[in-house]
Amino acid sequence: MSGRPDNAGAARRAAAAAIDAEGTDEDEWRRARLPDSLPAIALPSGPVVVVAAHPDDEVLGFGGCISALVQAGVAVHTLCLSDGEASHGSSLPSDRALLAVRRRGELAAALDELGRLPAPVYAGLPDTALAEYEDEARVAIAEVLAAVGAAVCVAPWEGDLHSDHEAAGRAAQRAARDSSVSVWSYPVWMWHWARPDDLRVPWHRTAVVSLPEAAAVRKKAAVARFTSQLEPRGHAGPVLPPEEMAHHTRTFETVIR
Repeated sequence: MSGRPDNAGAARRAAAAAIDAEGTDEDEWRRARLPDSLPAIALPSGPVVVVAAHPDDEVLGFGGCISALVQAGVAVHTLCLSDGEASHGSSLPSDRALLAVRRRGELAAALDELGRLPAPVYAGLPDTALAEYEDEARVAIAEVLAAVGAAVCVAPWEGDLHSDHEAAGRAAQRAARDSSVSVWSYPVWMWHWARPDDLRVPWHRTAVVSLPEAAAVRKKAAVARFTSQLEPRGHAGPVLPPEEMAHHTRTFETVIR
């Protein structure tokens, strides 16, 4: 056996450990004063396609901007690559099917909170296995970019440590490059495992979008719709406990370009 699979497996285990470990407190991020230390950037012009690995990523990472864009009259389209059916750990197909339906419903309700948006497009790729379906993800993203004449593609950051987020980010970068579309990336789990001086984060490519007050309020209402991720899972805690949600209910959002 070559060393490559072992290295990949070790990287996945290290990433999982970082996400499962106790994270960085939001107070530490507040003290970093990111809106003062990072450059500000205006909202993009459209049409904009927002890609997610799972139902909730697009709202957690970019929901305030989605709402502000909609209110500004910019066309915003969303594409979710998986149904998030593996978030509760069950291997039973029936459990996963029920959770997939629930999570699609939560996303629809969350997007309704953000504004008048088209129904999300679902690629139906398997949760936790997007790295194995990266080519299919690229094709799905490229199809939506072409269908709406996208000017900007917004996708998970390919350094987020979650393998699905990273695969979604890589697929979006490839699809956008082939289509000559600009890419903005949003972090999700980075706020958990990183710190303000973390050298793994490309701060030189990072910018802040200040949210109008109404957009920040609508985002809070939207994230509250993801009850499957906010409630305890049997003997396990919620996927998104309050300390994690604190990272995603700020008055600004952060993008990497």
